[in-house]
Amino acid sequence: MVLCAAPFLANGQAAFDALQMSQNDLRGTSRFQSMAGAFGALGGDISVLNQNPAGIGVYRSSDASVTLDLDFQSSKVDGMSSANTQTKFNLNNVGYVGAIKLNSETMPNLNIGFSFNRSKSFHRRYTGGMNNIKSSVSDYVAALTNAGNWSEDDLSFGYEGHPSGSDYNPYYDSYAPWLSILSYDSYLLNPVGNGFEGLSGGNATGFAEFEVDESGHTDEYSINLGGNVKNTVYWGLGVGIVDLKYDSYMYYGEALNDAFYYHPDFDASGNMLNTGRYTTGEADFGLVNHLSTKGTGYNFKFGVIVKPVNELRLGLAFHTPTYFELKDLYKTISSFEMRDSYGTFNGERETGVDGYWDEYRYNLHTPWRFIGSIAGVIGQKGILSLDYEWKGTNTMRLCDDHNHEFVDMTTDIKNYFQPTHTIRIGGEYRVDNHWSLRAGYSYTTSPVKDDVKNGVLSVTTTGSNTAYQYDRSNQYITCGFGYRYKAFYLDMAYVHNYRQSNYHAYPAVTYSIGGTDFGNYAAVNDHNNRVSLTMGFRF
Repeated sequence: MVLCAAPFLANGQAAFDALQMSQNDLRGTSRFQSMAGAFGALGGDISVLNQNPAGIGVYRSSDASVTLDLDFQSSKVDGMSSANTQTKFNLNNVGYVGAIKLNSETMPNLNIGFSFNRSKSFHRRYTGGMNNIKSSVSDYVAALTNAGNWSEDDLSFGYEGHPSGSDYNPYYDSYAPWLSILSYDSYLLNPVGNGFEGLSGGNATGFAEFEVDESGHTDEYSINLGGNVKNTVYWGLGVGIVDLKYDSYMYYGEALNDAFYYHPDFDASGNMLNTGRYTTGEADFGLVNHLSTKGTGYNFKFGVIVKPVNELRLGLAFHTPTYFELKDLYKTISSFEMRDSYGTFNGERETGVDGYWDEYRYNLHTPWRFIGSIAGVIGQKGILSLDYEWKGTNTMRLCDDHNHEFVDMTTDIKNYFQPTHTIRIGGEYRVDNHWSLRAGYSYTTSPVKDDVKNGVLSVTTTGSNTAYQYDRSNQYITCGFGYRYKAFYLDMAYVHNYRQSNYHAYPAVTYSIGGTDFGNYAAVNDHNNRVSLTMGFRF
């Protein structure tokens, strides 16, 4: 059975939300981070349990370690005078590898490993504004409402005060979506002819402001098994249990001059009457979207490392998608204030009667990943390693909780996204028997197609949130050092993450006169710094 999933589209994950849930950071042990994660052909580090599980076969002795991080985050919107900053402390990685000696020439060791790894931190906050806006989010909502052929009766069915409002549930019934109902009840939609228009009609003047505040994490618990064949071929396989928690607050507001809207009449006591008129005046309004996503998933990893000669290592690994079972809690609030020669009126509306929160369950399959690696060992002093990773972002899938695919979402994912390519390069120089110096660099391409970034292909959002965001590029510059004394080791890493992304308040709006406006958007730049400390023992 294949579904288009009308209930899901009422207030569920869009393609860009699936993208958000499928991202990973450069995280792990300090040695791994200081070499930018270029460990696919090296092994011998607990972080390889989450990268190339064949690396566990390189171990000749047991290993236990813990890693702590201190993150200094900074996000700045282009045109703003200051950045939004946060400082976060994380338990980043805990792991153990047990080496079992088999006393066999064919397979000297069989190793088993367990680890906890924080693979993604969602913490991010940024604010911004846009002057001289050319269109309004209300125009976009009007276009969506017209595309659904919803009537004024459809939109008034669920709004506050309607006799049938207490029975309205757009998540499971074939009624108009919350976004259209909230906008209509907040005077952001004007009935014109057989459809609706927004407040500007393509002639908006004024400014907009926005705020995005995200938090949460993706944690992975890995169990790996691996060994080696004649100290030449190393193999490994692993299973990951993944825990995801994501919370977001997104606000978008506009202040418009010469806005066109319906002004109701009021009686002497201030009660709203059923009469009124269309007028031109000032309009201030805002939309707030709250989202809380929680769930668990699992994945499998397979890998091999080949050492044809001692100076050369070749690695290959692939990761299945993480098969998530997720639950969303979602709520939207709109507020408005209109001012003209007839006076001022304002109000606030929430999704559903008494601030209805929806709970929706669904499945997400993250992208496939393939990692190819090569590393060279330079005498007894140096290591140089290179990784290439292909991530099939356009292979993501969204399904209902019975695993029936959402065909519309699959089409959007294929249209909007492309595979990402990551290059990681890292090096280590052993100063003496105790000290080592390390450095690395990583670069990841954008997962979004150029036609989307350039506005050639218009995006369709789902649910009550019109905003979406994506990375244009993501890079890491890293360095660190290590200290060894007998069984004890201590590693430190410094990681600088420079992330360039775009925030779009809503997709493009096309007018019958005046062409297309590509929505209100802004560039966001993150400069995040991290200091990491790992302490461990080999025995």
